[in-house]
Amino acid sequence: MRSQIVAAVLRTAARPSLAARSARASPFAVRAASGHAQESFESFSERYVNFFKNAEDLFEVQRGLNNCFAHDLVPSPAVVEAAVRAARRVNDYATAIRVFEGVKEKVENKSQYQAYLDELKPLREELGLTLKEELYSS
Repeated sequence: MRSQIVAAVLRTAARPSLAARSARASPFAVRAASGHAQESFESFSERYVNFFKNAEDLFEVQRGLNNCFAHDLVPSPAVVEAAVRAARRVNDYATAIRVFEGVKEKVENKSQYQAYLDELKPLREELGLTLKEELYSS
């Protein structure tokens, strides 16, 4: 009996404890900061303008919009124009209108949204886009 107790104690002592294992494993669980450089607003805009110019189908356009609007900034009017043109190129009127709805959600106030609408008015007239605000004005 005594030999069994001694063997159990020795086995337990030979095994690393849970605390020791977790202490050893903790440096591997910590995620290091990314080494990527911050992208400037200009390069962000250029990247998405090029993306939307080369989008070939609705899936690509919607994926690009999802990625673009996921960032913590409002896309430039050039990006919005490229996205709307891409949506119309793949023949999806609803997505073209939703680009403007996405901009409306991203801006801080109504005057910023109005500035986007004013700047992109020639585009909307060219492509025949009627926004929800124009349809349901109160």
